[in-house]
Amino acid sequence: MLLIAALLAYFAILFGISHFASRGKRESNDSFFMAGRNASWWVVSIGMIGASVSGVSFLSVPGMTGRIGFLYLQTALGFILGYILIAQVLLPVYYRLKSPSIYEYLNERFGHNAYWTGALFFLIAKLAGTAAKVYVIVLVLHSLAFAGMGVPFALSVTIIVAMIWLYTRKGGMNTIVWTDMAQTILIVLALVLIIAFFVQELQLDFAELTSLTLNSQWSTFFEFDDWKSTQHFAKQFFSGAFIALVMTGLDQDMIQKNRAIRTLKQSQKNMYCYGSAFVPLNFLFLLLGLLILQYATVNGIALPEQPDSYLPFLVSNGHFGTFTSACFVVGIVAATFSSADSSLTSLTTSYCVDIANRTNDIPFRKKVHATFCLALIASVCVIHEINSTSLIDLIYIMVSYTYGPLLGLFSFGLFTRRRTSDRAVPAIAIASPLLCAIIDHTTKAAFGYTFGYELLMLNGLITFLGLLLFSRQPDK
Repeated sequence: MLLIAALLAYFAILFGISHFASRGKRESNDSFFMAGRNASWWVVSIGMIGASVSGVSFLSVPGMTGRIGFLYLQTALGFILGYILIAQVLLPVYYRLKSPSIYEYLNERFGHNAYWTGALFFLIAKLAGTAAKVYVIVLVLHSLAFAGMGVPFALSVTIIVAMIWLYTRKGGMNTIVWTDMAQTILIVLALVLIIAFFVQELQLDFAELTSLTLNSQWSTFFEFDDWKSTQHFAKQFFSGAFIALVMTGLDQDMIQKNRAIRTLKQSQKNMYCYGSAFVPLNFLFLLLGLLILQYATVNGIALPEQPDSYLPFLVSNGHFGTFTSACFVVGIVAATFSSADSSLTSLTTSYCVDIANRTNDIPFRKKVHATFCLALIASVCVIHEINSTSLIDLIYIMVSYTYGPLLGLFSFGLFTRRRTSDRAVPAIAIASPLLCAIIDHTTKAAFGYTFGYELLMLNGLITFLGLLLFSRQPDK
């Protein structure tokens, strides 16, 4: 009951912020889609960190420490390069568009088929990724609270998504930039407090904590030797750059927040600040994983085989006190809500603008928003049936297959002047992920080479080559 009370209190705070943010403002689709294009860059920057983290990071990233040490930081270092490219290459293009949707660029550059193909790939990718993230919070809350009350899993999903719908249905992006900022602060605070709990339990001073971080059996930071390893530095670094490019730079959700900022210069400043935060933040998550493993070793605790279950296992078995358990619940709820609320807003925006072409129809927008909430509920229930051992890997695999065609389309448009066949774009975009799957399976069977996150680059390259095959020189 304490956890449910904490959840209700947290929701009341979000609803209060939502009411305050939309108070005295006329409801409009421009406010819902773009926050009136008048948001402060620092508010957006803080909120985007929480939107990118999600509850998955609270569970999967600490769980990575036991499998690959601190090697995930190689990917986080690559993020920085990706965000620099977004600020310098993509944001200037987006700020020239009059449409709320970034996929209008594909319409201008190639034609209508490319336009709706890009939008559809985004809708599929975003709905699947959001469902995987929301699944984390629902699974944890269901096991810790709702299941003991006899509540079915599907009803637990419905309750959580309904909460998100209630505080976003009217204000949209105008509300989200403020609620996400508050939620990011809570995420970081919860993470620091949980780390402090383990440091206190292990009775570590700063020197001992530093020594443990640098010298434990899990203290591997870089991999330069084994080229076949999916954790090789070059693969992880450049994959991180391309993951940032597609999951932020080609993502309607994240760019929609950036374009809510007044000017291009301020938006670029936001991108630099936001992107530089991921190395220290992910270091803290991996440090938390290290402390969990050390705590389990010292106290003879047998952790579950599934790394994503470490923290829920410790909470449910009474290893945390009431305060630390509350920090954990607030942290993952804040992380997941901040990711899901903006995702639902961007899905609604893309469908209304790109697919239905009904930009100013408020009743239609409300129906679309509610429909995507129902689709999210159904998608979470499907993921529950096909549970993966590492959700963050599952999300990045989905990104590799669904955002790859977007990477190829935007790269071809930005870095060549050639005209490609607009009619061929949908077929190329569908064929590219299929060819990637065949190549991945073949190289694994024939050469023992396993593609990691670099599958995204291969997917984008195949799309690029397909567009090149059907292209011609531009008219003079």
